[in-house]
Amino acid sequence: MTKLASKKIFLFIAGGILLLGSLSFLLINYTGLFTRSGDYEVGIDSSQFVLVERPIFKFGIQVNGLDIKESRVKKNQRFADLLDGAFVPATIRRQLALLPKASFDFRKINESKKYTVITKNDSVKTAVALVYETSPIEYFIFHLKDSLTVEAHQREVKTEEKSVSGVIRSSLYETIGEMKISDELTNKFVDVFGWQIDFQHLQKGDRFKLIYEESSVEGEPIGIGKILGIYFEHANHPYYAFPFNQGDGLDYFDERGSSLRKALLKYPIEFTRISSRYSLSRFHPVIKTFSPHLGTDFAAPTGTPIRSVGDGMVLEAQYAVNNGNYVKIHHNGTYSTGYLHMSKIAAGITAGVRVRQGQIIGYVGSTGLATGPHLCYRFWKNGVQVDALRVALPPSKPVEKNQWKKYDEVMVLTMLKLQTISFENDSSVIVAAH
Repeated sequence: MTKLASKKIFLFIAGGILLLGSLSFLLINYTGLFTRSGDYEVGIDSSQFVLVERPIFKFGIQVNGLDIKESRVKKNQRFADLLDGAFVPATIRRQLALLPKASFDFRKINESKKYTVITKNDSVKTAVALVYETSPIEYFIFHLKDSLTVEAHQREVKTEEKSVSGVIRSSLYETIGEMKISDELTNKFVDVFGWQIDFQHLQKGDRFKLIYEESSVEGEPIGIGKILGIYFEHANHPYYAFPFNQGDGLDYFDERGSSLRKALLKYPIEFTRISSRYSLSRFHPVIKTFSPHLGTDFAAPTGTPIRSVGDGMVLEAQYAVNNGNYVKIHHNGTYSTGYLHMSKIAAGITAGVRVRQGQIIGYVGSTGLATGPHLCYRFWKNGVQVDALRVALPPSKPVEKNQWKKYDEVMVLTMLKLQTISFENDSSVIVAAH
């Protein structure tokens, strides 16, 4: 290439760079070349802008600028007490006093229930609304702004299928605490196998898989639904439980179609520690002598609900010096049960009342001859006290022949689901929630 040609190329490149630089300068400093007047204003008064606050709703009420007070009903509080500190016009208070039970029964105001008071942010805290929650699902809104209106609402309940697996490294009582399984789920689990497995004498290495339904409201669990399948391995022996309804309600059966249920539940309270068993000679911790102890003691915190182990009629519900507050129930011509040392007997439980299996009849306490909170559970067979945990009860009826095809389908599907749940690492207590 000649020197002249090289010089021409150099001048061409330099000219291009100069042209690009000029265009960039014009774009940056002279926007008017490409825009109309008014597109870019200088010195706009910011006071012309209005900040729009995003609306916030609670219980369907817009609460922007309002005060919200959440609390729980205290002992002996009445409905009117919930509005203490808020201004409610006299006309609305009169309307509340005349509110018919069909709209709201003020007897539903119970201790520990959640309520919310919404007021204006003024000097007297004028009441806008009160929301009372009778349960995690049901709540009532009392609109108090102009005139009284009452609305009943129900939150959406979501039911999910869940599963859990675990390995026993000590007792089930201790393992449950480590695994943080809910009392409700544990209770239902133990009830299914109550007469097949002695849960007070499990062995290290016993393990289980459990499929169940859990109900939740707004992401918070509120209860356990049906048990959908169980595999329990005890002393290297497998036990299965499959749910099936053959026309008279849900029951649980094994792989041979035999019922796992008995006429009576094995445990009268949520699964807990047995502190003293049935004995013909036991040293009594209060009277300091050896005497027969014809019951089974379940250690549990004061206030733990006690349930009837079966359908029946209440024979006695009263206080006695030795028994404290106690209830005795006659179930049929063969079996009766007794529940001693209650902190209190449940409302409505009196002699002559019929109760259902699982119904709450009282609460654990330490009344009578008791050194601490526990339930003394007593069991009579043909009028003679026997060991409740050793008595043999007749099972419910097995799967009927004409139901076997449907039951087999349920059993196979449940077994496949149980097989997909792993025990994870067997070297320590494991909970695998799915």
